[in-house]
Amino acid sequence: MSADLWISLRFFSTVVRFSFASSGMFASCISAPSVRILTRLCALVLVVAVGLCSELRVRVRLSDGLVTEEVLEADSERDTISLEFKQGDGTLITFVADFKQDVKIFRALILGELERGQNQYQALCFISRLNRNEIIPSESMARLRQKNPQAIRLAEERRGLEQLTMSAAVNLTRAWQLSSHIHNMCSEAREAIYTREADVKHWLDKGVDASIFEVLPQTTEAASFKACHSTKDLWQPCLCTYSLRLEWYPCLLKYCRSRDTTGKGSNYKCGIKSCSKGYHFTYYVPQKQLCLWDEET
Repeated sequence: MSADLWISLRFFSTVVRFSFASSGMFASCISAPSVRILTRLCALVLVVAVGLCSELRVRVRLSDGLVTEEVLEADSERDTISLEFKQGDGTLITFVADFKQDVKIFRALILGELERGQNQYQALCFISRLNRNEIIPSESMARLRQKNPQAIRLAEERRGLEQLTMSAAVNLTRAWQLSSHIHNMCSEAREAIYTREADVKHWLDKGVDASIFEVLPQTTEAASFKACHSTKDLWQPCLCTYSLRLEWYPCLLKYCRSRDTTGKGSNYKCGIKSCSKGYHFTYYVPQKQLCLWDEET
């Protein structure tokens, strides 16, 4: 972890020390236990004031060498984290982790090719289960600070590409059963909201209404459908692929060890480990016109 990225418990203690120093002689009259109590109280006040929802802007170098700005937002009350950035081709990528529902949402707003009959932009949404240890908790993310906002971040760990076959469509009007954030995130996508068969089975076992899902033509058997990149007719159904990469995100917490005056040791959160991870989605489209980026070059 870079030295200028840390969990804001240090930030809180800095504020308290400044307050004591500005109080002149009064600070020297406060006992050590009182200082500790006041430090905790100040930290609590700051958590209530700014800890529920916070924003961090990080400069990141993409795989094509371009530098973009990621906006990471954490809402510890709703227990969510969002990450958003713009790719070099103008595509806007948004990722939301809903910890309350264990759901993650990917959205891509892709600039359309107007000269080929597309709309101004095309929206895609991919929904799947959120696994443990994929990303740090929202409470920790809300407390993350950086000293040097101009630094260009590179992930410490580059995780492997995850292949996802999206075999079902999700009904937007009923998707609130999975996560209340899907409607706002995916309203532009509507007919292009996808999930995996394994996730559908998991949610059905948890009591989610089956009417949310619509099984798509089988994507694991490509005999009846060609890949879109090898389909010439723009109005033929085919198997589309879309890839994206979260180039930098806090994936794990780091712990430091301290000792009190008696020599007793204890661990505390002191930073994060950053990761990069790619995702490759395969899904059915009723016409190649909806998958123009997936072409042979």
